[in-house]
Amino acid sequence: MSLQLSGTSGVLDNSGAFIAGTAVASTSGTSIDFTSIPSWVKRITVELIGVSTNGTSNFLIQLGTSGGIVSTGYLSGVGSRSSETTSTAGFVVGIPAASANNLTGIVPICIYTTNAWVTSGVLSRQDGFLNAFGGSISSLGGTLDRVRITTVNGTDTFDAGSINILYE
Repeated sequence: MSLQLSGTSGVLDNSGAFIAGTAVASTSGTSIDFTSIPSWVKRITVELIGVSTNGTSNFLIQLGTSGGIVSTGYLSGVGSRSSETTSTAGFVVGIPAASANNLTGIVPICIYTTNAWVTSGVLSRQDGFLNAFGGSISSLGGTLDRVRITTVNGTDTFDAGSINILYE
């Protein structure tokens, strides 16, 4: 699934205001992509409300350029009361524990230096567990223009919730 972002006039500016994408129902597919992110963006916030999959693979956010999604070079980790894990394939941000445990919260992703990005935060699970996460990627190899939300195994299918992005 891919979402193209555009302003009401088809032109976006960098006035400093948050610009929202269009919320996408996370009820099918193995990944959700937000594309056409403007080159001037310095911060992206991924918003998840009640997102779950049919499996137990950890949630993963990957960044990309016009060349495609970058799936290497990340240093990231997530932990909850019951477990923790790391990933070099993307920002690992959630431990679902069971397909019935959906995630809600925001994931801020901020530019650190040219083509380097960092994230840190907390997501809540339906069962009350919190997932604390953090990570970085030192070089995308180009200008960020897309974000993908998927799972570590890449095969679990989204079955509930909604995902959106804000950027500035």
